[in-house]
Order: sequence, then structure tokens, then C-alpha cells
Amino acid sequence: MTFRHRFDPTTLREYDIRGIVGKTLGPEDAHAIGRTFASLVARAGGRRLVIGHDGRLSSPSLEHALVEGAMASGMAVQRIGCGPTPMLYFAAIALGADAAVMVTGSHNPPDYNGFKMVRANRPFFGAQIRELGRLSAAGDVIPHRSGTVRDVDIRPAYVTRLLRDQGSGPRPLKVVWDNASSAAGDVLSMLVARLPGTHHILNGDIDGHFPAHHPDPTIPANMRQLAAAVRAEKADIGLAFDGDADRLGVVDETGTIIWADQLLVLLARDVLRTRPGATIIADVKASQILFDEIARAGGTPLMWKSGHSPIKTRMAETDALLAGEMSGHFFFADHWYGFDDALYAAVRVLEMVSHLKTPLSALRTALPARVSTPELRFDCPESRKFAVIAEVAARLEKTGATVCAIDGVRVSTPDGWWLLRASNTQAALTARAEGTTGTALARLQAELCAQLAQSGIAAPDFTEAGNN
Repeated sequence: MTFRHRFDPTTLREYDIRGIVGKTLGPEDAHAIGRTFASLVARAGGRRLVIGHDGRLSSPSLEHALVEGAMASGMAVQRIGCGPTPMLYFAAIALGADAAVMVTGSHNPPDYNGFKMVRANRPFFGAQIRELGRLSAAGDVIPHRSGTVRDVDIRPAYVTRLLRDQGSGPRPLKVVWDNASSAAGDVLSMLVARLPGTHHILNGDIDGHFPAHHPDPTIPANMRQLAAAVRAEKADIGLAFDGDADRLGVVDETGTIIWADQLLVLLARDVLRTRPGATIIADVKASQILFDEIARAGGTPLMWKSGHSPIKTRMAETDALLAGEMSGHFFFADHWYGFDDALYAAVRVLEMVSHLKTPLSALRTALPARVSTPELRFDCPESRKFAVIAEVAARLEKTGATVCAIDGVRVSTPDGWWLLRASNTQAALTARAEGTTGTALARLQAELCAQLAQSGIAAPDFTEAGNN
């Protein structure tokens, strides 16, 4: 049986394969991923593949085609059904699989879907995804052979493992969860039934229409329902997931968002109490406050590239115990496996809060104050985006600026910093700036805009700047 398949090039992204269902992505692509990825696994001596999917309307049909493709390359497929992406990562470890694939559109709009892959419990990304595309287009797969498939309900084992290291804090908590109609729904219900305290779940049913709001907790508008419920219930904390529950959003008892870099400060302090000197990683978008506070708490801060795959890879390389991104991904290697898991992060947050003698808001307000912009994404031609970064870096080098160039350019000054980087997933640039004062922020924004102008790129709208 001859096999050859070309993917729409826009779907082969840096961290996963993702597209618009019915336009750039369909069952034939899913089958090709199964056939080609499984061939790579087989050529490396593997045979066991775990497959799961999220709650999007298109996910079951894509998962079916993916399984068929993997079986055509001789895989012994274990299907874990609908659930959160981190449950797939756990299943790969618990079941001793050689690789795993998750069908998920993550936090994207409902008409999107995609595939996240791991091999030997390491992220499969970047050049590996491009190579998969090349092999598929060339038909370079192993000869057809019949595999097997069986269904595995991993949910009870996953929930038990989530709870294994959860201590009993001195203060029972009242918690509001916004499942956001995500794939975590069933698992979340099982989890809260075994957690101490009082728990109220919003949007608990898995629903690929996402009727209440878009499933992305990094967007403030998507946190309004949770914030209102926390205030109405007089709860201690609110927790929110994205579509596949690998991103976590948090609001304190006042309904105020605790941004990811602020939350990572609190989690870092908690880890460092028992693991002094530990390396803790954050991406280049994070506040300088985070890196300063990690060092102040006795840790070793490390700035790294944005993206869950680079972060996980760097954690393994440095033996870091904790990492986080502004996108809401949190990675624990302290008592956990190093992958991003919003459910596990939520359990750790609850344990931390249960030991506090003050409300959670007191920790937030005690953090040093800065004035910053949100992350701003703006169009830039695919052919120009990396060239613009190179041009800006070259000009900055001539001026003697203090630049971190691990992911774009992050320019540090005595009164703040600004960041410009190329998106790995879109024809766009992203920018962020943070100053010690409003005046400092305005100056940093002007510097950034001047560099863009010199490269012929229109500056983003900074009118949303404010205290983050």
C-alpha cells in the first residue's frame, strides 16, 4: 500500500501540528501523523503508543484516524479517551509507552485542532516536526503492518497520583474552579471529590462549543465569570484551565488575577523552603521581579525561551525543580515529572494557600510594584519576522545595550526592560515592556518603537499598558 501525504505548511508549527479543521487540517492529516510518527517510533525500536484527545467537536474523528494510521505502522496503541493533555503525559509514563500523541486544539478557537507529541517522555518539536513533514511527503515510512488497540481508563490512577503528595493543610479552603468546558471536566470532578475543603465547579461539562467563554485563562475577559463567583461565594481562591488543562489561571479571594509570573514567585518560595538553591526557570516574557525574588529566596533563577517544549527540555538539562511561563504553563519536577500540568499545579497552589496565615491577596500586594504592558502580538510578514529581530540585535550591539538574546531580544536598563521576539507559530512579532515607574515604561516603549521603525515595522498599540 503506497503512502505519501503533504501537510499544509502552516500546520507544521514549532511546538505541535495545528490548523483549522476542514481548511488546513482533517482526518487525512491525522492518519498521516499516525503513520509517520509511528514509523519514527518503530525505527527507534519502540512499539507502544498512547493516544488521547480533548473535548473539541472534531477530536473524536481525528483521534480515530490517528489510531488507524499508527496501527498501520504496527503500533500497540493504548487509547485513554477524552481528558486533559497532562493526563496523556502521565499515561505515557505510567503505562511504559515509547511515545504518545494528544489530539488537542489547546486554547485556540473551537474550529482549530492539533496534535502534541512526546517520544521517550521528551517533547517532539521543532526540527523533529519538520522532519515528520518531510518523511510524510516523501512516503518514507515503514512497510504496512497490522497493530493492535485497546482502551485504558487511566483517570483513577492519574487522580490518585495527583493527590499522593498533597498534604493536609491547617486551613480548609473554599475553592471555585472554572473548568471552562475543558477536557479536564470528568477528571476534575473525581479530583475535587477527594480534596479537603469546599469546592464549586463552573462550566464542568466537557463541551467543544465552549459556551461560557473562550478557554484561555491568560485573557482577563475569560476570568470575569470566575472572579465574580469567587466574590459571590466568599471563596479563598479561584482556579481556571484552558481547553486541554495544561495552563492554569488564578484569582485571589478579591477576584483579582494573580499573573503567572507572580504565582511563580509564590510557588518558588514554597519549593525553596525545602529545596534551597534549586534552579527555577521562567521564560523571557516574565517580570524581572520574578528573577530577583527567586534569588532573594535562595534559588537559582534561569531565564529561558518561551514555549512548553523548550522549557521542558531545559528543565531536564539543568535538573530544575520548577518552571513557568507567562502563558500559564507550570512545570514541577519537585515530586512530579517535569511536564506542564494545570491540575497538579492547582493542587500545589491549594496546599500552599492552606498553610497561609493571611489571605492570598496579601502575598500578591506584598510583591514589589512595577508598571508593565501585556504581551502584545502584531503582524509581521513570515519572511521578515526573524530578520527584524536580527536587525534590532545588530543595532543594539553597536550601542552597547544590555541584551539577552536567547529568544528574541530582551533589553535591560536600570529602570526596566523591553522584549521583542518573533512568534514561532504565526506571522507576527510579540513585544512587552516593564518599568519601575510610568515614566520609565513610556521611555522603554519609545525605545522599542524606534527600533521597529528603523526596520520598517509599525509599532503595536501600547494603550493597554498598566499594572500587571
